[in-house]
Amino acid sequence: MSAILPPPSLPLATTKPPNKIHNTISIPFIKKSKTLTIQCEFRSFENNSSSSQNWTIDPSNPIHIILKPPSSFPLTMSSSMDPSIQNSKRVCLFYCSEMKDLAERIASESDSIELRGITWRTFEDGFPNLFISNAHGIRGQHVAFLASFSSPGVIFEQLSVIYALPKLFVSSFTLVLPFFPTGTYERMEEEGDVATAFTLARILSNIPISRGGPTSLVIFDIHALQERFYFGDNILPSFESGIPLLLNRLQKLPDSDNIAIAFPDDGAWKRFHKQLQHFPTIVCTKVREGDQRIVRLKEGDPKGRHVVIVDDLVQSGGTLLECQKVLAKHGAAKISAYVTHGIFPNSSWERFTNDDGGNPKNGMTYFWITDSCPQTVKQVKNKSPFEVLSLAAPIAAALQV
Repeated sequence: MSAILPPPSLPLATTKPPNKIHNTISIPFIKKSKTLTIQCEFRSFENNSSSSQNWTIDPSNPIHIILKPPSSFPLTMSSSMDPSIQNSKRVCLFYCSEMKDLAERIASESDSIELRGITWRTFEDGFPNLFISNAHGIRGQHVAFLASFSSPGVIFEQLSVIYALPKLFVSSFTLVLPFFPTGTYERMEEEGDVATAFTLARILSNIPISRGGPTSLVIFDIHALQERFYFGDNILPSFESGIPLLLNRLQKLPDSDNIAIAFPDDGAWKRFHKQLQHFPTIVCTKVREGDQRIVRLKEGDPKGRHVVIVDDLVQSGGTLLECQKVLAKHGAAKISAYVTHGIFPNSSWERFTNDDGGNPKNGMTYFWITDSCPQTVKQVKNKSPFEVLSLAAPIAAALQV
């Protein structure tokens, strides 16, 4: 006698995916002369109910019982999930002490980013004594480190962590270094000059490869675009920009329809003009008069405009101040400035003052910087004309790549 299959209407309700179906089948064999009775019990995970069915079969014939979910059962859960949640990549973000505030802002941008801690200590001789918390817990995870090379003294301890993290069996490793500090020293002008930008690029290019492959390196507005070629094949540099943050801020100004963009030299124009080409453009230039380098207006008309000077970084601020004087002399109604990296060594930010209600000869209406240099952010906080545009959102987006 052939086996009698269960009725097709028999429900196999479950809320688990097919590869996780656990139907309990209890088969007690009850001997009745030459026949066997099999009792199958089907349990539903949905309402915790059960149903049973008895079949009488000939024991000489093979038995084939195929458990198949109803055709209406969803094969995957993805159809009911938010696509943004489905595609998000979970990231464990470590950070140096200086970057704590920015790291917290990055984590607040996405539920997929989880902050992890490092114990930063030193031995009695001053060398680092470091500990990565819950190192076993990041195995198989996407890991990132938010760095700040604000001085040579902090680079070594951070490099020690950066070299250690990819070796902890992580799925991938990303280094976020918003400001590449030696970028202005990228070439030799005479024999004996040391191109320290190339040296740092070589150091970063030797970060160990993780299970996921080469390290991804995220940098914002590197000083010279050719520096991308300084990095070796063991690292994948991703060059981002803070200019979209500036564009968003300019749109919110009451005189957004009267903005002109000024570049302090040809280098800044080459670096940024394509991202700002829909604004009227002004270009300044530096010329030598004896032992002095003087800024002059090369092209464009600032008269009656709110002129925003744009550059990648500022240190002493001398060039920006000279640019301000030239633009004010040629009739600019307001003058503001934007730089991605406000370095300001020796508190040189104090040279920049507010314009006292729209007098460009006396100062600037706004001076925008990002939080790529955390020490500067603390110094200029709540001090006019400075305003900080956070890189948190673009960094959070870069970590999802």
